[in-house]
Amino acid sequence: MNHLSALEAQSVYILREAYSNLGKLGLLWSIGKDSTVLLWLAKKAFFGHSPFPFIHVDTSYKIPEMIAYRDRVARELGLDLIVHRNEAALADGMGPDRGRLVCCRSLKTDALADMTRKYGFEGLIVGVRRDEEGSRSKERVFSERNEEDRWDYANQPPELWGQFKTDFPKGRHIRVHPLLEWNEIDVWRYIEREGIPVIDLYFSRGGERYRSLGCAPCTGRVASLASTVPEIVEELATTGESERAGRAQDREDAYAMQKLRKDGYM
Repeated sequence: MNHLSALEAQSVYILREAYSNLGKLGLLWSIGKDSTVLLWLAKKAFFGHSPFPFIHVDTSYKIPEMIAYRDRVARELGLDLIVHRNEAALADGMGPDRGRLVCCRSLKTDALADMTRKYGFEGLIVGVRRDEEGSRSKERVFSERNEEDRWDYANQPPELWGQFKTDFPKGRHIRVHPLLEWNEIDVWRYIEREGIPVIDLYFSRGGERYRSLGCAPCTGRVASLASTVPEIVEELATTGESERAGRAQDREDAYAMQKLRKDGYM
């Protein structure tokens, strides 16, 4: 079995373990490359039909092309899609001008917690990878949050030889990370192998492209001439630039993501 097939098999196994052992689950779809690969894997794991609804936490500040892509793909694939916003915060004028960490906490973390309670999800399947950002490297595949959705990153069970803890007390919220062992170039090689249709914001326009997608005011492009998936794979084999180099919240605070994720951010 080659590297990509081994990663695929592990992710499918994790998805099936989650379905077999945990309660009501939803799959977070951010519209980016990782969660779109996760969508693809979920359909593979369950023979073309995902038993999990797909969830998009919409801040109202997403790049417009992302919303158009979301709605088109959901329609074409017949996805069971939940779109949720923190409407109260938006009505109160919440936005990046109040501070990017404040905005992320309100429109992403709080919105996610509210959505989880509203629909009664006991766990969420998330497309994070260890190589993407420092706090994610501390995650487990099956990651427990307490009753307030807080993550104790300093106190987690070991996961050795493919053995995962899945017997969590009722009332705890569980995050499941099937892509944790993948890295960025694995994701793109898998997209190339499988022919997965990703949003074209990842491809070069005028010498720049997005490498990581988020809210429009907080996400910048990187210099790149890569306009196809093979060209992106070739570029990633030699680049030394961080994947999240275009994310403004990371520049605002070196520990931004760890602070947000400790309190429930995805």
